[in-house]
Formats: sequence, structure tokens, C-alpha cells
Amino acid sequence: MQQPPTAPSPRLGERILTAVSRDPLTAPHRARNDAVLAGVVALVSLLLALFADEGRRPDALGWVLLAGTAVPLAWRRSRTGLVLVAVLLCVAPYHALDNAHAAPVPASLLALYTFAATARPLHTLLVGSGVIGITLTVMFGVGAHEGLETLRTSGWLLAVLVFGVDVRVYRLYIASVVGRAERAERTREEEAARRVAEERLRIARDLHDLLAHSITLIGVQTSVAAHVLTVDPDRLDRARIAKALDDIADTCRTARGELRTTLEVLRADGPDGGGPLPDLAALPGLVRAAGARLTLDTGEGALPPAVEAAAYRIVQESLTNAVRHGGRGTRIDVALARRGGALHVTVTDNGDASRAAERPAESPGFGIIGMRERARSVGGTLSAGPRTDAAGFRVAAMLPLEPKEAAA
Repeated sequence: MQQPPTAPSPRLGERILTAVSRDPLTAPHRARNDAVLAGVVALVSLLLALFADEGRRPDALGWVLLAGTAVPLAWRRSRTGLVLVAVLLCVAPYHALDNAHAAPVPASLLALYTFAATARPLHTLLVGSGVIGITLTVMFGVGAHEGLETLRTSGWLLAVLVFGVDVRVYRLYIASVVGRAERAERTREEEAARRVAEERLRIARDLHDLLAHSITLIGVQTSVAAHVLTVDPDRLDRARIAKALDDIADTCRTARGELRTTLEVLRADGPDGGGPLPDLAALPGLVRAAGARLTLDTGEGALPPAVEAAAYRIVQESLTNAVRHGGRGTRIDVALARRGGALHVTVTDNGDASRAAERPAESPGFGIIGMRERARSVGGTLSAGPRTDAAGFRVAAMLPLEPKEAAA
């Protein structure tokens, strides 16, 4: 079995940049690493104290003070300020006793660097000035030669402080870049989740509009055929039964075609699916199949496809509700008119509007909700409720035709 290719190991420079850019307070194994580093610094200080040419070899107090400069470094990242103070309190008397002056230099530089890399630049400036000032004062107290030598080498202290501040600025920059990348990733994830939710809602709305209308018409036509068969079995009205069955077959063919169109839209590429939308050209057949009357006045000029699709689905759902809840013999009127830069859709019936509320509590409908979403999708509004002028139910929608309004 072929092994998957392994990723190349990072180079030394990349590992160093990664270590430098990492937040010192969240770095892995920082306590262990700091303890090991403190041991290494203590060993280097010991060697410098034993083999240095300047100053004298430390006595017992000198060794204690020298150890006091290295041991606190084990907590240099968790207690930066306290570690720096502890190191300075040991370094000052160590130099004042004229011990080997090079021995505590590694610990002092490491403590200063850690403070500069974690503290604010103003604090670093104040501490650096104080440390250099105190060091020069102590060394000039020891002797003029020692003071001049310290003044000559104080540039190393400044270099370490500047390097620490630069590392801190670099870490802040990396953190800001990573933060922006994480926020952008969260935004992309939220946008993807929103698009998925909208797509699921659109699919549910399309399937509801398609299947609910077709199944309702099939149920009504089937009940008509059953009624003809049971009213007078001895004198069958074969023509009415044949017409009812033909209507059922036509409704099934229409539903199958619309379902195929919906599936093609869902399978197509692009955010809008790329498939055809229902338009008002198919509206007369839809209204005629439901036994309703249509008044259509769309004026001159083509309507936006999205508006036509919304109007078609609103009429379709309104007819479904009217046929389902109005009862046999319900009169349904459908009117579409283009007025004032908007398409006004009105569907009224003279059925018993109270019957629309007689649904089981465990299966609430989504017809009116879906119609309102259809209207809002093109920037329009929709109202639905019992008629005030007569018995029945009324659905009225206003769908703006301007693209800027539809986009809103």
C-alpha cells in the first residue's frame, strides 16, 4: 500500500520565526523550557566566574548572589517584572563587591529582554534608563576604570532592549493578522450557513407550492368522481366521470413536469440554479384547473421574472387554500393588475373563511407564511384574512417592479 507523502519538515529559520512570533504566555512547555534555560544560564555564569580575567573570583556571598541572578529566570515569563527586580537586586551588590563582572551578564540580558518583549514600550524605556543609570552609578563607585568600561558596553543593554521591543511589536502584528484571518473565516462560515438555510427554505417553499396545489386538485377531482358514482349508481354519468379522470391525469402530468423543472433548478450550477422560473403565461391554465375566474391586466412591457414567479406561486397557494377550505361550489376570483410601478395580486373566494382554522394542531400549515416570504423576496408585501365586505377569504399582494425595490 502506497504511503501518503509526508509534509516537508520546517527549516531552521521557519522554526525560529515561529518560536519568536508565539505568545510567550501561551507557548507550550514554557515552564520546563524556562527551567532548562535558567540552568544553562547558571552554568555559563559559573564558567565565566571561574575563568574570567577581570575582577576577583566570588566568595561565598558572591556565589549566592550569582545564583540569585539565574534561579529566578525559571519564572521569567510568568512573573516578568518580579524576576527582573530579583535579578537586579542580586546583580547590584555582586558588582559592588568587585566580583567577576562578566558572570551575571547573561542572566541580566535575558531578564531585560524578557521584560522588553512583554511590557509596554514606555515601561521598557523607563526600566532601561533606570537599569543603565544604576549600573553606571555602581560601577563608577567601584572605580573609574570599571565605570568607563560599563559605559562602553552599555550599548549591549540598549540593543537587547530594542530587540525585545521589536519582538513584542512583531508578535502583536502576527496576532492581529491571525485575528483578522479567524474573523474572516468565521464570516465565511456564517455566510455559508446562511446560504444553506436560505436554500433549504427555498426548496421547502417550492415543494410546498408544487405538491400542495397538485395534491389538493387531485383530491377535489377524485371526490367529484366518487360523488358521481355514489349519487345514482344505476345512471352513471360516464362523461363527467371521464372528465374528472382526465383532469386528474392532467394534474398529475403538470405536477410531474413542474417537479422535474424544480429538480433541474436544484441540480444546476450557480446561486440561482439557472433553471426556468414559473411565469404568468402558465397562469390561465392553473386558474382554469381550479375552476376560478381570472382577470389579467399586466400592461405594456415585460415583468421581471422574479416578480412573475412570485405572483404565480402566490396565486397557486391561494387557489390551493380556497379549494381545500372553501368547500364544494366555492367561487374564486383571481385578479392581477399593474398599477403605480407594482403588480397587485388579489385572490378572493366566497367560502367559509372560518374553515381555514379547522386544521389539526399537530400539523400546522405553511401556506400563508410561504406566500409572505414570496412577496418579501421581491421587496413586496402580502395580507391575508377573512373578507370584510362579504363571506370568504381574501389574499392581496403588492409586488414592486423596480429592481432596486425588489432587491431591498
